[in-house]
Amino acid sequence: MDIVCLDMEGVLVPEIWIAFSEASGIPELRRTTRDEPDYNKLMKWRLGILREHGLGLKEIQSTIAKIDPLPGAKEFLDALRERTQVIILSDTFTQFATPLMRKLGWPTIFCNTLEVGEDGAITGYRMRIENSKLSTVKALQSIGYETIASGDSYNDLGMIRASKAGFLFKSTEKIIADNPDLPAYEEFDDLKEAIFAVLG
Repeated sequence: MDIVCLDMEGVLVPEIWIAFSEASGIPELRRTTRDEPDYNKLMKWRLGILREHGLGLKEIQSTIAKIDPLPGAKEFLDALRERTQVIILSDTFTQFATPLMRKLGWPTIFCNTLEVGEDGAITGYRMRIENSKLSTVKALQSIGYETIASGDSYNDLGMIRASKAGFLFKSTEKIIADNPDLPAYEEFDDLKEAIFAVLG
């Protein structure tokens, strides 16, 4: 029994924080898990910047409403889902992901949740589980699944390396150079063919 585990941002949809950085004119918010391996450190830093600028969930959701999946992402997902089960494993938040899942045809996503005050300020966040991507892959394996994983960032490497097959997709030159044993792809068709080859 195979199951494909995919990262979301940078793989299926553009990076939400980069889009919000551009919309808000705050260049510091361009920093993502491609740049900062410590997710908690990154999120606390982001929340500090939001507080400093008086920005909350409404402003970020307004940006997300304008984001479309990467060209070919929905077709790629549809093709995979015809062959096997697919779960999106993301460190994003339900409040961010829902409109994007609608545009992708409602695939299954496991992600986290934001804590939001009555005034719409993001006061904190709750991670579903520690090391959520790797922990989820291990849990799936414990109930009889063999995982195939793909992502672009530091926080994807655990699930990629723990899986039967793993691929980097649209990653950075540094991550690719630091992980020369991992196949790296830039196009959905190439990643699809690699996954299909594993599925047999």
